[in-house]
Amino acid sequence: MPGAPVSEDDLAALVDGRLTPERRAAVEAWLAERPDAAARAEADRSQRDDLRARLAFKAHEPIPSRLRIANIRAARRARSLGQLRAIAAGVALVALGGLGGWLAKDLSGSGIGAASSPVAFVSDAIGAYRTFVVEVAHPVEVRAGDEAHLVTWLSKRIGKPLKAPDLTGFGFRLMGGRVLPAGKGAAAMLMYDDDAGTRLTVYVRADKGAETAFQFMREGEVGTFTWLDRGFGFAVSAKAERGRLLPIAEAVYKDLGA
Repeated sequence: MPGAPVSEDDLAALVDGRLTPERRAAVEAWLAERPDAAARAEADRSQRDDLRARLAFKAHEPIPSRLRIANIRAARRARSLGQLRAIAAGVALVALGGLGGWLAKDLSGSGIGAASSPVAFVSDAIGAYRTFVVEVAHPVEVRAGDEAHLVTWLSKRIGKPLKAPDLTGFGFRLMGGRVLPAGKGAAAMLMYDDDAGTRLTVYVRADKGAETAFQFMREGEVGTFTWLDRGFGFAVSAKAERGRLLPIAEAVYKDLGA
């Protein structure tokens, strides 16, 4: 509303160019009477523009071959074939009895343990999404208006230099982020929303699992793309179809894969 008090959300939206013309005029009039607040808003705008300029080269880098859709499908077919062979081998070992049965138990146990890790990761990511996207007053701890502090704080907590991916090309604006518990460490979560009120999260935490290609999972109405890369796990979650979420996940990979 043009006559509503100016909030930090209004200032963040002004910096990001997300205000309606009427609200923009009201906020600019408010800033004209408050030089300190105006200077802070201008500094935030300059910082945003500088960051985008310095990271622009990432948008032109090609997606690695291991993350291409055709290669992902081929890898899935190979994994499925490998699992069938492992099952057949286990049955054969059990048929031998005695030592063979013991070996089959050992082999199948190690395989299942390795396969369950991605499931646990995506479960945590979707759990975090479901917990906080419904929040109205406090969906994030640090709002987008203080993006520099947010990024520095999250980077320090998870031990990885982070950026807030620019998803405005997909209609999503940064709302802010928070730190979440993750075993003995911490996870970072960034939250975005669009004009329709759809919220999207980017979840990042340290993960020592082997690097993986993009994997898509759906839990009810929530879709999630996950991948492991250089010691960290990443998840992009939203109530969105796979086709809409994939290019967003690719953009996040480009921004955070450095």
